Parts: sequence; structure tokens; C-alpha cells
Amino acid sequence: MQPIDYDVLIVGSGIVGATYACALLQGGMRVALVEAKPKSNEKNLEEEQFDLRTFALTRASERIFTNLGVWDKIAAQRISPFREMHVWDAGGLGEIHFSSAMLNEASLGHIVEQAVIQAALTARLAEFETVTNYRPAKVQTFNLSKDETAMQVRLDDGQSLTTRLLISAEGANSSIRTNAGIPYQLRDHGQQAIVATVQTAHPHQQTAWQRFLPTGPLAFLPLSEPHTCSIVWSIDTPQARRLMSLDKPAFQQALEKAFALKLGAVTDCGQRAVFPLQSRHALQYVQARLALIGDAAHTVLPLAGQGLNLGLLDAAALSEIVLNAHAKRQDFGSYRELRRYERWRKGENLIMLKVMDGFKYLFAKHSIPVKWARNFGLSLTNSAAPVKKLITQYAMGLKGDLPPLANINT
Repeated sequence: MQPIDYDVLIVGSGIVGATYACALLQGGMRVALVEAKPKSNEKNLEEEQFDLRTFALTRASERIFTNLGVWDKIAAQRISPFREMHVWDAGGLGEIHFSSAMLNEASLGHIVEQAVIQAALTARLAEFETVTNYRPAKVQTFNLSKDETAMQVRLDDGQSLTTRLLISAEGANSSIRTNAGIPYQLRDHGQQAIVATVQTAHPHQQTAWQRFLPTGPLAFLPLSEPHTCSIVWSIDTPQARRLMSLDKPAFQQALEKAFALKLGAVTDCGQRAVFPLQSRHALQYVQARLALIGDAAHTVLPLAGQGLNLGLLDAAALSEIVLNAHAKRQDFGSYRELRRYERWRKGENLIMLKVMDGFKYLFAKHSIPVKWARNFGLSLTNSAAPVKKLITQYAMGLKGDLPPLANINT
């Protein structure tokens, strides 16, 4: 039997990959992280501008980070709880309002910058002695050992490593997924999402605001300063290009109009960025000695901010299966064990993907019957307290087939 360098080798040390590493390291396993990007210089986040990329973390994600010793490090930087969510249709009077008070919860979730989460995870990883980092480095080739008890990995600098389990946490354009020959379904929605940090005349009131326009949703997400929001504006690609070409005053004016001045005038706008909107789902999550997590396995539209939360649940579920098998001295990298993870997460991720695609389709329709139906549906759901409560609980990660790391008593 070939000597094993690492129990698990994770390709990609972004939020999902680093979270998975923390879970395994906390369970006493030997882990390696391979990251293509060079290590960035440490920054004082208090002195930095807000990160363009922000995430709406559910309570389930908060619990995962809490149980991994990461949440306190996040909270020590800057976070913004959102206690209410207000959604309405620009094509009618339909609206729905969610409140944490309805569930006797302190918040519905938190808006957190990508840089803040990443810094907290990096600090937590530094506390473990059984982790090895290869950075910058890329996986050149990988293949099963002759006895199929390990994965042999060669890095671009020529180093050869062996591991019981190879994980792709590289993101949507996973090279591991491609080289493993795992097919996926891709749907390009012909849209772009514009992200930016803006200042508004009225305070955001710790509320997440989302207006469904005929061209796509526009969200204002509350940041830690009362008049500062992160926007995500999903819009058809030609219009996105036009908006990105506008100077700052013209863009702010277009943004005010699209948002119907819900928070008053947009008084300032920082740097803008844009990324394509695509839905992607791998037909397989696992092979022998190989598993996909996060965006490497699935990407969803950002309508409800669920993308990262799904990836964190992947990491929590797979760590549960691997650690349990490891504790019982079972082969955690075998196809049989990894299939448990695929059966657990694939169905739930696919449902979320279809729901988000369905919302996109429903709100893109301009016919009068469809407009009437969706506005009636929004208003009806808003007035049906038990239904609204159940939707809120699932969206917050308070219900569902949750991994132990996502539960409060872990």
C-alpha cells in the first residue's frame, strides 16, 4: 500500500474550501490546501473600503461558522444583521415582507463581505498544526493509484502528493471537474449582475430590499453603516454593458429610477463590477477518491442569496460523512462513502436551482395574466402567516435536512 501524505487534499482555499478544511482539521485529520492565487498582503479591514462581493449568510451558515470557531472572528470585524426583508414587484402591487420578530429570532441573517469571511477563515486555519498550504500552486494531473486506495496528485512545480480524498472547491470553472470528465448542465441566462457599494439618503433600517423589475431583480443589502448598501442588479447583458459605461452621476440616476427611490437619492457610488449569471449543476458530485463541493458542483442565480449558503452546507455535510467514517476506521474516500454525500446534497441543491430559475422565469414574463398571478401570489403569501413563517424558516436554515455543524447544539 502506498504511503499517504494527506488524508484530504482540497483544491481551492476560498470560503467553501477553507470551511471544509476547518471542519476536517477540527476533527483531527491531516489536510492540504492547494490554491492557485498568490497569498495577498494582509490588510486592515477597518481601514479598507467595503468589499464589492457580499453574501447574505443564513442562520445555518452562522451556526456552521460558530461550531468551527470562525464566527467570533467574523463578528470582530464588521457584519450587518438584517432583521427584515421586503420584496415587491415593479409590475404591480404585489409585495411580501419577512421579519425576524415573527420567529422570535434576533435576525434573518447577516450581510458579510467576502474579504471579512476569508480573513476570519485564514486566521482560524493558522491555529491548526496539521494543515499544509501549497500556494501559489495548481494541480497538473491526478489519477487513482494502482490499488485504488489513494489519489496521486502532481502539482505544476513537479511535486507529487498522495491523498485518500481529493476535493474540488475551485469554483464554477473547476479544472478538477473538467479533467475528471464529470459532465454538467449549464444554463446561460443572458444576463449580468452589477455589484457596487452605494450611499443612500435614507437609512436601510437593517432591511434587505429587493425589487423585481421586468429585466431582473435589483437588491439593496444593508451594510454596517446605516446609509451604506451593497447592490446586486441583475439585468440583460446589453443593458448591463450600457449601465457599466455610464459615468457615476448617470449610473446613480439610473439606479434611483430602477429602485423607485425606496431609500431616497443615491448620494454616492463606489467602484462597479459585473459578472455573468449562469445556472450550473454537475451530473455527478463524486467519483472514487474525488468529490465536488460548492460552485464546483452547482451555481444558482443570486435571487435569494443562497449560493454560498448551499456551498457551506455541502462542506458541513461532506465533513460529517468523512469524519464519521474516519472515526470508525472506514475508507472515507471510497465511492460508497462519498455517495452518501451526493445523495444528501444533490437533490436539495437541484431543488434550489430549479426554484431560482423558476422565479427568474416568472418575473421575466410580461403578459397581463402572469403579472396578475404573481402579484396575487405575493400578496396572498404575505397575508398567510403560517406559510410565510415556514418559507422564512427554510430560507434561514432553521428547517430541513441540516448537517450537525449547522445545528445549534453541535
